[in-house]
Amino acid sequence: MNITELIKKRRSVFPAQYIAKEIEDSILKEILEVANWAPTHRKTEPWRFKVLKGNSKQKLADFVVAEKQKEGELSSFKERKIRSKFEASSAVLAICMQRDPKESVPEWEEVAAVSMAVQNMWLKCTELGIGSYWSSPAVIQQMHHFFDMQENEKCLGFFYMGYFEGELPVGERKSSIEEKTEWL
Repeated sequence: MNITELIKKRRSVFPAQYIAKEIEDSILKEILEVANWAPTHRKTEPWRFKVLKGNSKQKLADFVVAEKQKEGELSSFKERKIRSKFEASSAVLAICMQRDPKESVPEWEEVAAVSMAVQNMWLKCTELGIGSYWSSPAVIQQMHHFFDMQENEKCLGFFYMGYFEGELPVGERKSSIEEKTEWL
């Protein structure tokens, strides 16, 4: 599959679609390796990932549920929904950004670099037949209470991953690139 086909095939595949098949650590390392090749201004390489599998996923699910309970009443339905995302995923990556202490580039450029690292992982997952999706729940603001975060490091979301069966829908766009481009 060429790069254009791969890009057009990439989809969000949600944990409810995952099957009970483990993603081997060697495969996770391949996926993380392509993240490390994202573009980065001034070579700050701000992306950081925390890999959760097995019991660590359960502990994170417990933490997320506890944080949601602090916000107010958490229905049993909502709690099951939160827990099921972690349980159904073979692995969950916490997507983090380590801000350049010199602030040599604007923060948005570091967020963009992390986003490109995630896109690289997403494309690699697509190539390998692994479903994935990036979620940014409000609780990510509290991740410094769960993870041992470095100074100037923050969590930008979770990348849920798992194998799936079946075909994904064909992609579509609401409008053509011509409608979004102005030639000068």
